[in-house]
Order: sequence, then structure tokens, then C-alpha cells
Amino acid sequence: MSSHDLIERIRNRLDELNRSERKVADVILADPASATGMSIATLAQASSVSEPTVNRFCRNFDAKGYPDFKIKLAQSLAGGTPYVSRSVERDDDAAGYGDKIFGATIAALDEARRALDAKRVERAVNYLIQAKQIHFFGLGASGPVAQDAQHKFFRFNMPVMAYEDVLMQRMVAAACHTGDVVVIISYTGRTRELVEIARLARENGAVVLGITAPGSPLAGECTETLEVTTPEDTDVYMPMTSRMIHLALIDVLATGVTLRRGEDFLIHLKKIKDSLQATRFPAGG
Repeated sequence: MSSHDLIERIRNRLDELNRSERKVADVILADPASATGMSIATLAQASSVSEPTVNRFCRNFDAKGYPDFKIKLAQSLAGGTPYVSRSVERDDDAAGYGDKIFGATIAALDEARRALDAKRVERAVNYLIQAKQIHFFGLGASGPVAQDAQHKFFRFNMPVMAYEDVLMQRMVAAACHTGDVVVIISYTGRTRELVEIARLARENGAVVLGITAPGSPLAGECTETLEVTTPEDTDVYMPMTSRMIHLALIDVLATGVTLRRGEDFLIHLKKIKDSLQATRFPAGG
């Protein structure tokens, strides 16, 4: 069943729906693309109905529940190839999908650049510059971003660690205290464990910075957030553009910390770079 078929089925069956289910249908039909990004609670509120009513509506259209319905709708609305990228079609050749992936990434980075809130960046840098130690947390595709952050921030003469294991993250959060900064990276902001870990870290006195979606459960538990919005639906597609935006934001934060350290700190950074010279063959050799 394609999404256009699904939307057409909803339109054709409006008269069969009860009053509450009709409200859900009206919200979805008004803006199907926005509906794919709503939580069940948000859709229920927008429709002025209960969450069980939303689930009942979804089952009326051959879905197991709201998550299944949303994925079916997102797959077809986005077009493209499910579980790969919304910009890629099944019959694209290497030149085609290569150009589309680079184009989508460039466009997403430019959109994120224009949406970047400089005041939020400044506040995040202020927290980082005062930290006694920094912990970067990420799961799944966000794990390598956390590792990249450790690679950047170890240069700042402060203890820095990255954790991709949720049990280690929980234990570190439990051991946090005032002066610690925990940076949690999550595109959706809906991973239950990370939301709980953010709450635990703050309860123990840590500052929690989130690189995540605006209005997400994780954002609600953070001291400060850098918000990321892209059209990428990681419930359906591989994380691509969102990961690149996260990496760019880590670079923004690292640059902010470097500049705040002043010119004298550049000598320290040069010393680190110079230590690598003996490990490399000469350029052009």
C-alpha cells in the first residue's frame, strides 16, 4: 500500500469513521508530512481525542498501531528507497545516487547553518569552558559522533571521555557531580534510556547539554540544547544528513572553546600537532 493509496483510502472512508476517528483523519489529511513527525500524544492532542482513539484509527487502515502507521505513511510520502535514503530511487546509478547524497547533505548542512542559534552556542560553550570534566554520550549512529567529540576535546587539558554503551552511560551519570558536563547526542531525542540518563545526571549535579530535536523528551531533560531539525526520518532511513550536522555542531563547539582559551592556548595545540610529524612520511614522498 503506497502512501498516496493510504491517503486516498482515508479520504474514501471518512463517512465510515466515527466522530473521534474523523478528527484524527482530518488532522492527517490537512498535512500528511507533518503527521509523520508527530508523536501519538501530539496527534491525539491536535485531534482533541485520546491516544487509544488514534491507535484504533490506525488499525482501521491495516496498521498494527500508530508507529506502524506512521512508518507506512513516511515511507511513501518521502518516496525514495525505504531504509536507505529518501532522496534515492531504486533504479539510480552510481552517478545519480552519489550526486543525490552529496546534494542532500549540502542542503541539510546549509539549512542547519541558517537555523543555528548563536546564543545557545555561546551558552553551551560557557558550560564547556567551565567544566571539570566532560562526558559525551551517543548510541547507534550517534556513537561515532561522541567519539569524534572526544578526539576534538581531549586537546583542552581537561578529562574527556566518550561512551557508546548504555550501561556505562548510566553508571557515569550516577557518579556525576557539580562541575561535570554531559553532552548527549541523539537525533530523535526519543530514546528512553538517554532521557533517563539525562535526568539522572542532572539529579547528581551535572550540566546536561543536548544535541537533539526541539521539543523532544530528551530536550526537556537538558540544561541547554542545540536543536537539530532536518527532514530525515531515521525511523525509516539510515542516518545520513543528521549525523553530518551533529559532527559539524561538535566542530562549532570545539572552535568556540578554542577561541575562548585565547592565543596562548594555540601554543598547546601546536605542540600536539607537532608530536605527529615524526609518524608521517613527507608530503609528496
